Amino acid sequence: MKWLEVSVHTPSDAVELVSLIFEELGVGGVAIEDPAIIYRYIESGVWDHWDFSEDELKNAKAVVKAYLPPQKDTKMMLEQLQQRLKNLDIVPFPKIYTREIDEEDWANAWKAFYKPLYIGRRFLVKPSWEEVEDGHKRIVLDLDPGMAFGCGSHATTAMCLEYLEDLIVGGEEVCDVGTGSGILAIAAAKAGASSVLAVDLDEVAVEVAKKNVQLNGVAAQVQVKRGNLLEVYRQRADLIIANIVADVIIQLAPDAYQALKGGGHFIASGIIKDRAGEVQSVLQQTGFKVQAISNKGEWVAYLLGKE
Repeated sequence: MKWLEVSVHTPSDAVELVSLIFEELGVGGVAIEDPAIIYRYIESGVWDHWDFSEDELKNAKAVVKAYLPPQKDTKMMLEQLQQRLKNLDIVPFPKIYTREIDEEDWANAWKAFYKPLYIGRRFLVKPSWEEVEDGHKRIVLDLDPGMAFGCGSHATTAMCLEYLEDLIVGGEEVCDVGTGSGILAIAAAKAGASSVLAVDLDEVAVEVAKKNVQLNGVAAQVQVKRGNLLEVYRQRADLIIANIVADVIIQLAPDAYQALKGGGHFIASGIIKDRAGEVQSVLQQTGFKVQAISNKGEWVAYLLGKE
């Protein structure tokens, strides 16, 4: 199958903003190739080996890539992308490149940028083809994100996982809205949740999430469905997770409040910091109590409770 690869070459400090634009334009996922991230992983000891020379790391530009299937209205999306980038006033201005690519070629190309990650106290996220010596000490999430968003390296996903490690104690009913690769649904199940519904509107994400659920052996606990937000959720949850974007969280808030049990929790992430105050105000007006706020780079996540 042929996909259109859309690459935005940008300064490293604008990577998160460019990623957010892709998400808001309805792209199922992004791949980030940022030498600054690689440097941080190497210096911190997170990566014990890598596939780049020092010259490559010094000279490489940060690139945010998205992959569009043939049926997408690519011309309109590219025009919107160009306009949104202009509105950011980034210097130097990001450059956009496009090319057709086979799915198999893409699946191999991004693997050099995906290594095991230790997140919080309990989780280890790793590609299925890599082994780790101390995996038995943590909850291991084997993940092949494919063309879906979410492999643990993005700040919004990491903050959700850090909240999850304290919220899941065993037996919870969970709904993961906008599941992407399925990472948060799988993490909840492996941490002890009794049932998890993982929902995404994007067909690619649904198929990727189903494969990752099977890969992690949690098919008995995790059901993946295609749907719009909470429209397909018929139960009452102990925990609802939404790692999406600010506008969608605002839209979701009333339904999330109604779908939660008393004493339940709502994790809202994927919020750019410039919109955090607006989102928090809506969540509190809906009835949620803010229990914790996390910040990583340009992103904010909220842990909210329902009394």
